[in-house]
Amino acid sequence: MKWKQRKDGAETPYIPAGPFKIRLPFVHYRFEWPDYLQGLLMCAVDLGAITLLADHLGMPFEVGLAVVILNGFLYLLHHLLGDPVIPGWITPAIPLIVLFVGQFPEGPDRVYALIAFQLTLGLLSIILGVTGLAKRVVNFVPNAIKSGIILGAGIGAITSIFEKGGKFDLFPYTIAICIGFCFYLVFSKHFEGLKQKGKLWALLGNLGILPAILLAVFVAPIFGEAKWPDIQWGFSQPDFATLWSQYTVFGLGLPALSFFITALPAVFATYLVVFGDVLKTKALLSESDQVRLDEKVDYNPDRAHMIFGGRNMLMSLIGPDITMCGPMWAAMQVVVVERFKKGKQAMNSFFGGAGSFRWGTNTGLLLLPIVSLVQPILGVAVALTLLVQGYVSVRIGVMQARSQRDLGIAGVVGAILVIKGAAMAFGAGILLCVLLYGKDWLRGEKEKLFTANEQEEKAA
Repeated sequence: MKWKQRKDGAETPYIPAGPFKIRLPFVHYRFEWPDYLQGLLMCAVDLGAITLLADHLGMPFEVGLAVVILNGFLYLLHHLLGDPVIPGWITPAIPLIVLFVGQFPEGPDRVYALIAFQLTLGLLSIILGVTGLAKRVVNFVPNAIKSGIILGAGIGAITSIFEKGGKFDLFPYTIAICIGFCFYLVFSKHFEGLKQKGKLWALLGNLGILPAILLAVFVAPIFGEAKWPDIQWGFSQPDFATLWSQYTVFGLGLPALSFFITALPAVFATYLVVFGDVLKTKALLSESDQVRLDEKVDYNPDRAHMIFGGRNMLMSLIGPDITMCGPMWAAMQVVVVERFKKGKQAMNSFFGGAGSFRWGTNTGLLLLPIVSLVQPILGVAVALTLLVQGYVSVRIGVMQARSQRDLGIAGVVGAILVIKGAAMAFGAGILLCVLLYGKDWLRGEKEKLFTANEQEEKAA
């Protein structure tokens, strides 16, 4: 089937639908098989959510798989409705969500808390998207508090792995070996040099944390920390009936108002993280705009808010999920953007690459051989994801501070966030900003935290 051709420098053809731009595979964009095949394997990362659902909600594997599959199909909404992204979890906020739901006893109350959290986050995102107020809300928060929230989320992610009874206690050798391999591939200066020298190294680096997850499939059984995978054939068998009867409003009813009120501070903290992903998305696509002059890629933050806000609202009703529905999967967005930048022959349209990848992950979730391959080490996959995200969040959180005072406040806010939760962290942050900055507490100060380092770099 031939897709509709676009004029040079124009947008890929679409069906207009208000703020949305509908694009269908094989009709409006070329199906990109390299991205589809990569998606088949990268669904292993999506499956890591099952471990979080089991640990914190007590979900059986098949019920968690049902949540992951529902979330997977909703990922398709972004490119189908004109949002040029590869969506994913709100990974930096997972520790915040775990801290929030952990305040409630496991059972119906904890499920009610998660439903209220996700529904409120979705509604807030839609309102901010429709009104265009998203940027104003985030700019209103002092840098010191934003820094503390992101910093605390990173520390919380790392703490959750190494605390007593955490994933490191279950997979000490596997996590130590695989996170070292993962950090080398993703953050090492040495490996960055190898990627510039050979296509094979570049391909390996572009796979993000997947090589480390596949390494865990072999390392964990060797050290006796997991069983060898029992590869099964056929299609996966998600349990939607139990999901809807025991974990959704259809079986439990709507949460009480008190759950929604209690969730507000944590929801707002999570939204600060979400908006950071929106900004990163815009920056990544701006880089490709300078290279791919043949396609105009329209990224609209308001439209993105409406889509991921709608996903969160819907999932809160049919399959509440601790990982939430985020605006972008940063690692894979980078991979697809880099391939898109190689030219029209490599990827005709960005929507083709993003869409084909997510069609691939959805296919992988339905194939039992892939699901059964990674099932024994899903706990390791979650640990790797959270440790990488913790590293990035700490780095971004520190850089968000504009002064030494900001950084001091951020440290206190981050620590309180991990120990006492978002409500007390916001309160402490506001109090400290007022005490240290007085009437300028919303603005802070313009002193740059890294002035000395910048001068040293210039001198060098």
